[in-house]
Amino acid sequence: MAPERYVLGVDVGGTFTDFALVRLPDGRTWFLKTPSTPDDPSRAIAAGVPELLDRAAASAGDVRYFGHGTTVATNALITGDTAVTGLITTEGFRDILEIRRQRQPHNYDIRMPKPPPLVARHLRHGIEERTYLLGPSDVPPDLEALYGILDDFRREGVEAVAVCFLHSYHNPAHEAAVAAAVREHLPGAFTCASHEVVAEFREYERTTTTVLNASLGPVVSRYLERLGERSRTLGVVDPKILQSHGGVASLRDAGAMAGRCLMSGPAAGVTGAGFLAGRAGCPDVITFDVGGTSTDVCLIEGNRPLVAKEREVRGHPVRLPMVDVHSVGAGGGSIARVDTGGFVHVGPRSAGAAPGPACYGLGGAEPTVTDANVVLGRLSGESLLGGRMSLRPDLAHRAIAEKVAAPMGLGVEEAAEAVLTILNENLVQAIRVISVEKGFDPRRFTLVAFGGAGPLLASALARELGMTRVMVPPGPGLLCALGLLVADVRSDFSLTRIADLEATGAAGINATFTEVGGRALEWFDREGVEPGERTVQRAIDMRYVGQSHEITVAVQEREFADHDLSALVDAFRREHERVYGYAPDAPVQLVTFRVTALARVTAPPVAGAAGTGGDLRAAERGRRRVHFAELGGFVDCPIYAREVLPRGADLEGPAILEQMDSTTVVLPGQVARSDEQGNLNLTVASAPHEAGSGGSGGSHEGAGRDGGSMSKDS
Repeated sequence: MAPERYVLGVDVGGTFTDFALVRLPDGRTWFLKTPSTPDDPSRAIAAGVPELLDRAAASAGDVRYFGHGTTVATNALITGDTAVTGLITTEGFRDILEIRRQRQPHNYDIRMPKPPPLVARHLRHGIEERTYLLGPSDVPPDLEALYGILDDFRREGVEAVAVCFLHSYHNPAHEAAVAAAVREHLPGAFTCASHEVVAEFREYERTTTTVLNASLGPVVSRYLERLGERSRTLGVVDPKILQSHGGVASLRDAGAMAGRCLMSGPAAGVTGAGFLAGRAGCPDVITFDVGGTSTDVCLIEGNRPLVAKEREVRGHPVRLPMVDVHSVGAGGGSIARVDTGGFVHVGPRSAGAAPGPACYGLGGAEPTVTDANVVLGRLSGESLLGGRMSLRPDLAHRAIAEKVAAPMGLGVEEAAEAVLTILNENLVQAIRVISVEKGFDPRRFTLVAFGGAGPLLASALARELGMTRVMVPPGPGLLCALGLLVADVRSDFSLTRIADLEATGAAGINATFTEVGGRALEWFDREGVEPGERTVQRAIDMRYVGQSHEITVAVQEREFADHDLSALVDAFRREHERVYGYAPDAPVQLVTFRVTALARVTAPPVAGAAGTGGDLRAAERGRRRVHFAELGGFVDCPIYAREVLPRGADLEGPAILEQMDSTTVVLPGQVARSDEQGNLNLTVASAPHEAGSGGSGGSHEGAGRDGGSMSKDS
């Protein structure tokens, strides 16, 4: 009998570490959720993998694929725990990190604080060298001066070195020579040159991206080394690491390009949500991932998440492709506070995994979103994680009463509703940033709710935004781990070659794509990707002559002929019209050529979580008092076990559906139905004020004051 094969996904979050194990080929899935170990995230992995394998009666050697999402890079940048980094640049440009660009979030706030550079000024050095884009002969780098700088770096304990010269994207010879010298004289330092990180023009963004990659390199590399050692000790295969663009990379590539791990965690959820939504026939969705410390939202149109070429992370421009996720500091562990003016605020401070919300009973005394949901009865007052974590409702009541209700002069339930109202407003604004502000109407999208707290909050959010459908995947609290199993192995390559389209012609386009594509072929060979498994996607950043910003246009994979150029211009103009609302008949420039190399991963069949049929009453697990402001207070609300919810049955709100990894709230006036794939689909059956006390819910138990007049943070 042939041994069974499994694929494993592990996503490390700020509060919990999520595991998903899928058996091939039948798709049976096992999930596990354990508290994270922030001091060393690999400890939680080392403890959780054997437990999960034991549940599945599988051995470590049966695991054929291991995908991993990590927040190590993000946390290092947020906390400032980055490596001591030195910068070597063209003479006269050492202060580029502080000069920055003219643009700023608030144009007239000249006192607005800016993030400190990732390299201290005394560790930024310019050397004589020059690569000219046009004009006189290049000036070779002064290597004698370089050796003196490297001696200084050694004395200062520099752990990482970034090398960034002007126009190195055009000719990287100087950078390559200096980087080689650095690696020879400082063999223990993490060294990267800008042409290796992002071979594109605009020296400020290229420098900040290279410096960020260097400063994160030692931190990420050390973690990946520990992870690799633990994987080998466990006997499982080396993991593939999820990158910010939604693809995975080998340990080697992820360590060398640490900057690409910045949005690893959020990208996992987007990838998994997009996969399940596409399988359910929902190509246009907004992902809503609520964890313990933050909420991540992303827009997917036509089964493709929006990807940004550049983003600002903690005030630092990063010129690397990233899934366009917008994050806010609001999650299940977000702390509520009342300021001296009587206004309640929620987040961005979080109770985290330790000590956690007050109801965890681990020493936390601050009121959190989780505590508010316990007070309102929306979370079980007994346990979480299928009984593995006990809760203390009395501590939740005390925290809300003392820290929110008393300062605001409200009852405990009203104060808890106030916390959720403010949280919901923060989440509404986050959705509007990725939709309305980019020309998309959120009402035509499906909200895909996941993360431990996503299904708990999605109903109210969708109602506020006028969205008519919410989809909750089978394992919402563990979807990020599942997303790691469907992400393709991927690497992106780019090269700036600015030229007018007419002057370049088809021959020039083909020559540049051959150069960029050659790097992709080298990557395929290095990663051992078989020719039949290789996929290449190509695109060009284009603009009108005289413009300073570009639009990315997907182009054909075959070579260009002269008759293809008019179609290329038409594609650019259509995209320009979509983005800006106009498209003049004017000359067009080609700017940056892009190649995405993909090794397609065969997505495992994932079995749904819902039952196959039967009576809805068989899924009911009792009733409890749950507070709904629209019903005037507490009602006797039915509680259902989602894992045995019959497929196709309609369930009217108010209702609560519980499962190991999350809790779903169905508000009055909403209807939930489990589809054939195990997804829970919520639709609005009637306006909230028409809902009465109906649904499958029960008797009205008491009235409370409307919380709408409380002070709140706008």
